[in-house]
Amino acid sequence: MGQALYRKYRSKSLSEIVGQQHIVATLQNALKQGRISHAYLFTGPHGVGKTSIARILAHDINGLPYDDESAHLDIIEIDAASNRRIDEIRDLRDKVHIAPSIAKYKVYIIDEVHMLTKEAFNALLKTLEEPPAHVVFILATTEANKLPETIISRTQRFTFRPIEDSEVVAHLQQIAKQENIKIDEKALGVIAQAGNGSFRDSISLLDQLSSYSGSDAPISAQDVRANLGIAPDELIDKLLTSCLSGQTKATMEMLQTAYQQGYEAGHLAKQLGQAIRQQLANTDANKADLIRLLRELIEVPSSSDPSTALLVVLLGIGLSKPQQPAESPEPKIVASRVSEAPSVVSEPAKNPKAAKPSKPPVAPVVQPAGHSDKNLDQAWQEVLGSVKKSHNTLYGVLRMAQATMDDTADDVPGVVLSFQFAFHQKRLTEPKTKQMVSELLSQHMGKPIKLSCQLAPKTSGTTSSQSQPAKAANSANLSTISNIFGSAEVLES
Repeated sequence: MGQALYRKYRSKSLSEIVGQQHIVATLQNALKQGRISHAYLFTGPHGVGKTSIARILAHDINGLPYDDESAHLDIIEIDAASNRRIDEIRDLRDKVHIAPSIAKYKVYIIDEVHMLTKEAFNALLKTLEEPPAHVVFILATTEANKLPETIISRTQRFTFRPIEDSEVVAHLQQIAKQENIKIDEKALGVIAQAGNGSFRDSISLLDQLSSYSGSDAPISAQDVRANLGIAPDELIDKLLTSCLSGQTKATMEMLQTAYQQGYEAGHLAKQLGQAIRQQLANTDANKADLIRLLRELIEVPSSSDPSTALLVVLLGIGLSKPQQPAESPEPKIVASRVSEAPSVVSEPAKNPKAAKPSKPPVAPVVQPAGHSDKNLDQAWQEVLGSVKKSHNTLYGVLRMAQATMDDTADDVPGVVLSFQFAFHQKRLTEPKTKQMVSELLSQHMGKPIKLSCQLAPKTSGTTSSQSQPAKAANSANLSTISNIFGSAEVLES
């Protein structure tokens, strides 16, 4: 069995460490001056050298040569994820008083220390407060925010940073040369980006792709993208452009094509996020939509259904954009909001040539939220905020709804949620979902609320004016929606 490249090329001394010069210089000077702390804390992302430096430091403190293949009796490594209970820490606390067998110091390396329980932290704190002179602790964690301040304050903290892509590429070039792996520099750049600042992840990806190098031609950036499931930049740019410009039909078609080609929704969301960050840094245009989209994309990879979550996020941005009938006829598939088309829902005007009605329009059934009851408008926004914290996919559905007061309710005030799509209405009619939303509405409005759901009211007067090309475009849009969701319903307009 061959040895993994990330283990084969793991640093064996502080001088071989790459990308953490600020930490290496401090530790080297401390060792020269003989200023050894009783406790160190290494924090930072995974795969940037925390454990490697901890092992090297443990050997340098004792003046021992470091060999990754051998273990030493006085250098004890503990995985806090597997030994997180108070019993293990109590056992450690009893053994720290035993003098080292051979070395000058007994060194305890506790990896992923944030995994310890509260009781275990309390037991460890007692040892850190009054440590024996022959004991050194080296704590490592990727989530320093989960450590109690009492633990952090009793250690020397070193913050590791993600490795720059240029440093990763240079390091990968050396490894590829020694391993006779033929690969382009652009391909190494793609690997470095996929590694996200982690040496270990980047070297593991190079190890994975080394088997692909079977011909005389070097591995290209396209080969790397194909093997790692990274979508081309052109696809990401087109997807972002169509989303921000309100081209919902094109957005859905590109997403469907991307899924058929094997690209995962979580990866697409991350790539879209990277493209947005570049635009935020390089443009002075209105950034509100970009920031909103970036905030919602962050939650897609952790969703229980990333594909649906990504679709809801992108369609939500697209449907919020002004639609132009000549260029984007697809919005006619769904019912327009009452507040967006007052001339359709209002009473017929006596003067057909008048540009605007002389009086405010009167909706036949309900009035738009925010006009009939300001309290409902405020409460609905609070409900959306509460749902977003724990049910991101449901939030994406609810934000498409229009909340209105039901004036026909007699005893208990009623609220109607109007949806443009039938599958959104069906989701909200599920008993558990409907009960949860109803309870939240009652809580934020301060009174019992009876909740009901319906499709958006049908409008009239526009069918005859719709051109044949627009009808054909609507049919194509309906087909696309059916392919994505399994069914669709045309709301007459």
